[in-house]
Amino acid sequence: MIRLGVNIDHVATLRQARLGLEPDPVAAAMEAVLGGADGITVHLREDRRHIQERDVRILRQMVPCGLNLEMAVSRDIIAFACEILPEEATLVPEKREELTTEGGLDVLAHLAAVEECMGQLKDRGIMVSLFIDPDPRQIEAAHRLGSYAVEFQTASYSEAKTATGRAESLQRLVDSSRMAASHGIHVHMGHGLNYQNVFPIAAIPQVEELNIGHSIVARSVLVGMRQAVIDMKGAIAQGRNGTGLRHH
Repeated sequence: MIRLGVNIDHVATLRQARLGLEPDPVAAAMEAVLGGADGITVHLREDRRHIQERDVRILRQMVPCGLNLEMAVSRDIIAFACEILPEEATLVPEKREELTTEGGLDVLAHLAAVEECMGQLKDRGIMVSLFIDPDPRQIEAAHRLGSYAVEFQTASYSEAKTATGRAESLQRLVDSSRMAASHGIHVHMGHGLNYQNVFPIAAIPQVEELNIGHSIVARSVLVGMRQAVIDMKGAIAQGRNGTGLRHH
């Protein structure tokens, strides 16, 4: 069964819109866990636009199923991660002006910095995943650095405008998953996945974990976080066993 990491960043986005106290992302995380989430994912950005240190500290104490901290290769964030000790850290690229993470981390271009960061995190017992494009060169770099997992960014698939473009993007994800698994790297995926397009992704045999946030948080506004997670877990299960509707 594929694990589902529920990203609760955008619960915090709503809270920060008024700089108030609600909705509380910690409460949302607990509801997600009750709905069957296999982990909670948060991105502590350098500009603190949504998730705050306070959230991560409380989540670290409260989440029973594992905390995945998405983070830039940044000195202060690395120090914070080494203090908090999440079960997993996912290294992602970060630009302050972007609405959400755009593209994967260019491991090749920042090899020394990524290696140093990974070393510090590993020394503290934190599993490290690299958020990368489905690119053989990036996979080889991740393998060279001894990454526990890679999370392939699925934006090119989820944002494809044509059936041909979507099929080509899906095939790259299939091929990249095989390559990563052949190197002994665990395969995760995420970015732009929703209740309609997740089925073909969940059908890829090597995929072990999906990290999904915006779609679940958006649905939770209508049906509640617990039910939104239950529905996504069901969609993933249907994709895995081949009973889900294919995205066209």
